[in-house]
Amino acid sequence: MNVQTAHDQREWDDFLAAQPYSPFLQSWTMGEVYADIGQTAVRLVAEDEKGEIEALCFGHVVAAKRGKHISVPYGPVLAESLNQYDAAKITTAFVASLKKEAIEHGCSFLRISPFWLQGRYSDAVNAYGSVSSPLHLLAEHVWVLPLKKNDGATITEDALLSAMRKTTRNLIRRAEKDGVTVNTSKNPVKDLDQFIRLHDETRKRHGFTAYTNAFFRSQVRRFSERKELTLYLASYQGEVIASSIHMHAFGETSYHHGASSAAHKKVPASYLLQWTAIRDALKRGDRMYNFWGIAPTLTPSPSPDGRGETPISSVAKLPFPPRGKGQGDVGHPYACVTLFNNGFGGHVLNLVHCKDTPVSKKYWLTYGFERLRKWRRGF
Repeated sequence: MNVQTAHDQREWDDFLAAQPYSPFLQSWTMGEVYADIGQTAVRLVAEDEKGEIEALCFGHVVAAKRGKHISVPYGPVLAESLNQYDAAKITTAFVASLKKEAIEHGCSFLRISPFWLQGRYSDAVNAYGSVSSPLHLLAEHVWVLPLKKNDGATITEDALLSAMRKTTRNLIRRAEKDGVTVNTSKNPVKDLDQFIRLHDETRKRHGFTAYTNAFFRSQVRRFSERKELTLYLASYQGEVIASSIHMHAFGETSYHHGASSAAHKKVPASYLLQWTAIRDALKRGDRMYNFWGIAPTLTPSPSPDGRGETPISSVAKLPFPPRGKGQGDVGHPYACVTLFNNGFGGHVLNLVHCKDTPVSKKYWLTYGFERLRKWRRGF
């Protein structure tokens, strides 16, 4: 096994596309996005003796005030065929290489948050993570909607509608009756300003820390050039009242960014917008629709393979908690979207928790600050 810097985008993305879960945050293109905003990209591949890729790992240097570090979003990505021993061996080698990069760039720690199902690579988790991160880097309870059956056939729209929560179906139909229209932007770079306007309003309304406009502009430009992004605009009475950015790469569609206006909050435009995006994913032949994070309040249906998930080809409906109950701590960042997301049907993927690897003693200042921040926020 040999770990080295990656240079071939096609080989990188081909490997990623071949895995059961292919997070676009580990795509080559995301490295270009972070480079655009001044964050150095680090791309590593592990190859076997034949020169075939067995795993890949993308990270980027983050010059955060609380501590400069290398962030690895939803990586490393390991070949599904790897056993526990080889997964741990490769992950350890990745961490060793990342630590060298961290020292070179003056970082104090690594923050690694892989898209690994709980229990899948337990030996690898113990191999790379010396400290459980005080905070999460990304969603660790992810709501997904499979779009393929076991035999590879695409699930029909009628089947998906039938699997939805009744209220969700009704709100989709009501949006249509109310005259809401959802359009896909023919020029996402130009129309991004409409999304940014709504996103800024949404950020102020909910008080969350948003991506910078420079990040949005780079991501939309880079992924739309590869036809791996759709910007949706939902209009009501001639006014755009909701918008979203969806990524579709490697057979997966991800609902990545969303925004809406409070001016027509009783108009269920976001429901029709999501249903439009799901239908588009079906037309593309995607295998999965990823709603991203939910609050950690639901458990997955029993799985025959013991990995803590239902088969990706099934549509598993979970019992929905009563409105206003069972949504976890109201202060959790995903509490408000949990009921919305799971109303479309699907199941939850429970991922391993983010781990930190200290590179210098400065990390413990970050650790203490983030522990205090977590205690104050309650999550």
